[in-house]
Amino acid sequence: MLLPDILLVHGAFHGAWCWESLVAELNRLGRTARTVELPSAGTPAGLHEDAEAIRHAITAIDRPVAVVGHSYGGFPVTEATAGAAHVSRLVYLAAWMVEPGTSIAEVAGLPPFETEMVPPPLDAVAQFYGDVDPEVAERAVARLRPQSARSGTDRLRAAGWLTIPSTYLVCDNDKTMPPSLQEEMAARASAVHHLPTSHSPFLSAPGPLAVLLHQITKV
Repeated sequence: MLLPDILLVHGAFHGAWCWESLVAELNRLGRTARTVELPSAGTPAGLHEDAEAIRHAITAIDRPVAVVGHSYGGFPVTEATAGAAHVSRLVYLAAWMVEPGTSIAEVAGLPPFETEMVPPPLDAVAQFYGDVDPEVAERAVARLRPQSARSGTDRLRAAGWLTIPSTYLVCDNDKTMPPSLQEEMAARASAVHHLPTSHSPFLSAPGPLAVLLHQITKV
């Protein structure tokens, strides 16, 4: 059986580095995992530039691919996968899964951004890494980058989840995105699973997360 590749798309402030442990676990399960760098983390690029980076990564794969978006990453994944021919499944990991025509700022009720780039939160460990080993969490915080304000205000132009099977992974102990909000968005998905983790299971529970992704992306 030809197993799809898995394309991992990071969230705001992060980079492809955050997937390193999960990629290793997926490789141990015999899966090919790929990553992409979103330009909005570290530069003023917005949602549409991020979506283009994901589209480029998808078209470079000449076989079926399952696309996993974490947190903000679910937003450009939604746009990038609309009309994609060989995307077999979308996975939203504590991620934004919203309707076309909306922005994160609108959905979340955020006030206007005052700067072009938004710095990582001062309480990033508590926000993102509540159940992560403290040393691992501190190393992660040191690698966070400012996030483009435009990524929060640009509006979605299309939604791949309208035609592609999707799975939502709710993180039940999330301090960044309330589980109740995740469950509300998960109602749009074809299937829903729950993880007993905080916002970043790729760092706190990469083994169990890899097993779950392996199972739900096999077809």
